[in-house]
Amino acid sequence: MLGKLDTVEQFDELLKTEGRFFLLKHSLTCPVSHAAYQEYQKYANEHQDVPTYFLAVQESRPLSNEIAEKFQIKHESPQAILFSNGEVRWNASHWKITNRSLVGAISENL
Repeated sequence: MLGKLDTVEQFDELLKTEGRFFLLKHSLTCPVSHAAYQEYQKYANEHQDVPTYFLAVQESRPLSNEIAEKFQIKHESPQAILFSNGEVRWNASHWKITNRSLVGAISENL
């Protein structure tokens, strides 16, 4: 199941409470982002052991910018990011966001 994040405060709380989770930066108007979102959703449905969250870039621009700045990751959309213990362990963008790449990210970052 996907959780939606809207604010910096929600994200900061997540960093404190979740050991490991995925976050997808998602554009509501981009076809590539829509395809990535479908792959991300497939992953979330099949692998409920790792929490999955998303933000809609158009609705949560301050949060999207905060993540890019705080973790020194160039903003892209769509963009999937794996966080573990408050740090970025993996990220991918555009067509590289697939169910398979998400599974691989977890296995490479146990």
